[in-house]
Amino acid sequence: MSPIIADVPTRAPLALIPVVLFLLGLIYLDSYKLVGLRTVAAAIAGGAAAAVVCYWINNWISGGLHLSAAAHSKYGSPVVEEAAKALPLIYLIWSRRVGFLVDAAIYGFAVGAGFAVVENIHYLVSVPEAGLSVWMIRGFGTATMHGCAGALFAIVSKLLSETRPGGGAGVFLPGLLGAIAAHSLHNHFIVPPLLSTAGIMLVFPGLVFLVFRRSERSLQHWLGTGFDADMELLQLIHSGKLGDSRIGRYLGALRQSFRSAVVADMLCYVGIQAELAMRAKGAFLMQSSGFPVRPDPQVREKFEELRYLERQIGRTGRQAIAPFIHTRSHDLWQLSRLMAR
Repeated sequence: MSPIIADVPTRAPLALIPVVLFLLGLIYLDSYKLVGLRTVAAAIAGGAAAAVVCYWINNWISGGLHLSAAAHSKYGSPVVEEAAKALPLIYLIWSRRVGFLVDAAIYGFAVGAGFAVVENIHYLVSVPEAGLSVWMIRGFGTATMHGCAGALFAIVSKLLSETRPGGGAGVFLPGLLGAIAAHSLHNHFIVPPLLSTAGIMLVFPGLVFLVFRRSERSLQHWLGTGFDADMELLQLIHSGKLGDSRIGRYLGALRQSFRSAVVADMLCYVGIQAELAMRAKGAFLMQSSGFPVRPDPQVREKFEELRYLERQIGRTGRQAIAPFIHTRSHDLWQLSRLMAR
């Protein structure tokens, strides 16, 4: 066996392990354990699949456009690779499987980690003669850059999806442009590779800490204020004093535009959503405290009832009661978590 090939196992840890350790560190820092390990594994697989697809696309583009390796590295591959890595993250965010910024950071880094592992395995096989310094740069620098770029896209997209709920696909463009810019900047080698690697190792932990702090404050607000609001609403509905409340007066005014039966369905719809939101928060607190959360058949029945009421109320009716139903991202997320049980 060639000495170069035999030396690959000694270099593989430098190329592969750092980004995996970073990802495990992010999951450990998630004090509320928001992310599902199966979803993290799926995100890693999505990143790995993106790396395989990008290998063929990059070869086709560089060959078809007759780009030099340096030019394609600076301007071509960042666009192709960040767009490919964005696809599984767009699915997660669009389908309401990302509840808080910490979720976005972990899933985004997981996609980047899957991409980086496959890419570095390819380089280990195709360029086994590279020295240890190259694998240190690729393992601690390039691989971490892929994870950071994925996390950047996911965090920015998650923020915009919350602040611009009607923004459509446009909410993903700023994060994609930011990830492409960061990737391209890294590939320009404006500073020596070892210095660039050191910069990534210094800056990224601080940014992650800020994201986790903000996410935990958001989570505490969701658990506290949201639970109280849902409880107050349910108490009003069951107490028979709804007519004296703000929502009661609002529903009363809707009788001028909707039939009484539709208004009654609106009230049922609001009440069921508040109940499910409270159940979701309770299940979340139990799970984060280490208690098992067993599926409740009544939850699926209530989701079936919600779908029936949605058809009865219609789109115009749902828009009329939008101020009192759970249309914000966190509420849709908690409801989807209940639905998945």
